[in-house]
Amino acid sequence: MKPLTREWVEKAEGDFATASRELRARKSPNYDAACFHAQQCIEKYLKARLQEADIAFGRTHNLVALLDFLGPLEPAWEILRPHLRALTAFAVASRYPGESADKEDAREALTLCRTVRHRIRHDLGIDS
Repeated sequence: MKPLTREWVEKAEGDFATASRELRARKSPNYDAACFHAQQCIEKYLKARLQEADIAFGRTHNLVALLDFLGPLEPAWEILRPHLRALTAFAVASRYPGESADKEDAREALTLCRTVRHRIRHDLGIDS
């Protein structure tokens, strides 16, 4: 694995740890942050795969757009599209006034994150 790819993976794991910690927090949980970091985890894993394949991807939080770049390389990942669409909604919406995530939203985001993360790590040859 290329060094920059490894760095993307490490950053993704940091987001996964943060999302997990916020969902488990008994005192002052930040469910908005749990949802955001679940999305960020998968964004960074997709960017890691793109980086490893030397595919330019630009700046985006849209996980479906990143999947589209990977289509020819990872056609089996098409099954993840509904999960990625749902996670993309957590990239920005609940980070600003007017919308807030609750515990159920955070659980959903982390469940989706775990599913996608497991698939990507497996396909990258990383132990889960």
